[in-house]
Amino acid sequence: MKATDLFGLALSRLGTGKMRTALTMLGIIIGVASVVALVSVAQGATKGISDRLQSLGTNLVTVNPGFTRTGATRGSFGSATTLTLDDANALAGLDGVRAIAPQLTASKLVIAGTQNETARIIGTTPGYLEVFAYQMWSGSFLNQASIDHNLRVAVIGSTTADNLGLAESAVGSTISIGGLPFELIGITQPKGGTSNADDQVVIPLSTAHELFVGSNSVSTIGLSATNQEAIPAVSAEITTTLEQRHGITTGVDDFSIVTQAQLLGTVSSVSDVLTLLLAGIASISLFVGGIGIMNIMLVSVRERTREIGIRKAIGARGRDILAQFLVEALVLSLAGGAIGIGVGVVASFAIGTYAGWGFLFNPLTVVVAVVFSLMVGIVFGVWPASQAARLDPVVALRYE
Repeated sequence: MKATDLFGLALSRLGTGKMRTALTMLGIIIGVASVVALVSVAQGATKGISDRLQSLGTNLVTVNPGFTRTGATRGSFGSATTLTLDDANALAGLDGVRAIAPQLTASKLVIAGTQNETARIIGTTPGYLEVFAYQMWSGSFLNQASIDHNLRVAVIGSTTADNLGLAESAVGSTISIGGLPFELIGITQPKGGTSNADDQVVIPLSTAHELFVGSNSVSTIGLSATNQEAIPAVSAEITTTLEQRHGITTGVDDFSIVTQAQLLGTVSSVSDVLTLLLAGIASISLFVGGIGIMNIMLVSVRERTREIGIRKAIGARGRDILAQFLVEALVLSLAGGAIGIGVGVVASFAIGTYAGWGFLFNPLTVVVAVVFSLMVGIVFGVWPASQAARLDPVVALRYE
């Protein structure tokens, strides 16, 4: 029997029981839609996290101080004051370093008019703007003169500006930081991505040292490498330089280095596991849908026993009967798969729009879904089809 005849016969038979056909396909539709949607969700979540990491800075390398020790109790990394401004100046001259931004972080009450909030205060240098990929919304950023003369000037993030009720016109006004007056010289554009990237007040590092700390220590040092490929070499140079400056010969460093590439690599690994996990969970629905197809096809074989006997009596071979029922199972699974892909794409679009990472469409996911549908049709259609093909025509003709 020709393939076109088989498909025509399968469609006509499935059309006689539309409700049964629709319910049988429902399991496949749900399974395929789940695979497409959940894989899209995993990829979208990964993209969202990657975008947030990229927003931290350009080819970012961060050097953090080591840990403190009180008796037998060891503090966390970053709790010590092992990094200084002199360390930052030494790192600025390394090959592959495009910009550097030492930072001194504190928490102070900020007052603007009748509004106030306790904000993160960052003392830093002009390189902060480039290292952490900020853009100015209004006014200007810190310049070298503000560092050299310990000026009381401040640049605030967009979230801080909103919290204090400050608009673009507020540039040039005076705000209070820790009870001291500062001139507001700029407001940065919103970055989003990280929880506090836009909720901060940036002041000159020299001013922070003079007013809040009284030493030349820094909380962290941010560097921007010239390109992504230079990050490993820059990290190695930083390690060598700081070990020499701190007199470290034991191999136990009093600082740690975190690179953007490391974070992105971790995200990628987690994403792969998450995608496989979600796809595996969704595949359970496909398996259940396949069992539904097998169940309906077995019922169909029993209902059409006399028809099978008549077809065999007039010359149909066992393989023709096998092909007929197998094609019916394939049509059910492929039709359900096609509808499921459409539902999954719509669901992916809706979820991506709501979550904010946009619509992500991966053609490979559709290919996998189609292959799964074919496999479901073949695997769960073979047994009912073989049952039909093995029926004795004499017994089948006597069946009522």
